[in-house]
Amino acid sequence: MNTLIQTLKYFATITAELVVLFILISAIVDLILQYIPEEKIQKRLSGKGIIGNIIGAGFGALTPFCACSTIPMTVGFLNAKVPFGSAMSFLIASPLLNPIIIGMLAALVNPKAALIYFIVAFVCSVIFGVILEKAGGEKFLKNLRPKTTCCCESGGSIGISLIQKPKRFKDRLLSALKSGWNSLRPILIYLLIGVALGAAIYGYMPQDFVVKIAGPDNPFAIPVAAVIGIPLYIRAETAIPIGIALMGKGMSIGTVIALVIGGAGMAIPEMSMLAGIFKPKLVGALVATIFLTAVISGYLFNLFF
Repeated sequence: MNTLIQTLKYFATITAELVVLFILISAIVDLILQYIPEEKIQKRLSGKGIIGNIIGAGFGALTPFCACSTIPMTVGFLNAKVPFGSAMSFLIASPLLNPIIIGMLAALVNPKAALIYFIVAFVCSVIFGVILEKAGGEKFLKNLRPKTTCCCESGGSIGISLIQKPKRFKDRLLSALKSGWNSLRPILIYLLIGVALGAAIYGYMPQDFVVKIAGPDNPFAIPVAAVIGIPLYIRAETAIPIGIALMGKGMSIGTVIALVIGGAGMAIPEMSMLAGIFKPKLVGALVATIFLTAVISGYLFNLFF
């Protein structure tokens, strides 16, 4: 009975924290985007050299979109003659530097973990964007018309206010809060599933089992977790609560990070959308990029923690 009470308490506490966190972060991001003119974003992305890649990764970090919005935006940038490398940095960074992921890590792990994650994912997004451009990845574009198949229900509702912006700050704030709630509703079930599984792990999973399979002493746990994340397509909102519970049972933080990056960045639905606009070699290069980012991040986290 004590274990059941502790499990239910864990579920209620984490759910409340994540719901408030999700809405607030989404609203803050939406409010920021309302003050950034789209023309300025496109102009900045067109910067020469690595500056364009940095701007692309930075804008990707401010856009908590699913692939349904990230990929069409990438296509829009390419059609607008934004440098290929800048567009690729945006494409890589957008799912990995989702502000929701950063906020969850800061709140549920600690700010240091969130900062290290941000720096590693940001640097990888910039570097791999440069590499893809230098390697001639632009010649592997085949059709700049993304498929309409959607991999998530929200459709990237954050950012819609860029089209029609309220004039008064109060109205913009209310619009941002509404946008945050609208973004939460479609993924709320995933969040609840993640917290429920995390609570069950927290309350009932044997610690020795987790340590043996995915503890810090298993050097292969990180690449395996990165690969497992692909077919599972575990949303960050689902994976992080599960990962936090597993960490409490002995799983290394690097393994959790690799699982999150693999699931968020290499999801099969997103890859199928990319296959509609990129040739197989470029899709394969992006998969390899995300995999390397997941593995590098995982080992660095285990090194720092």
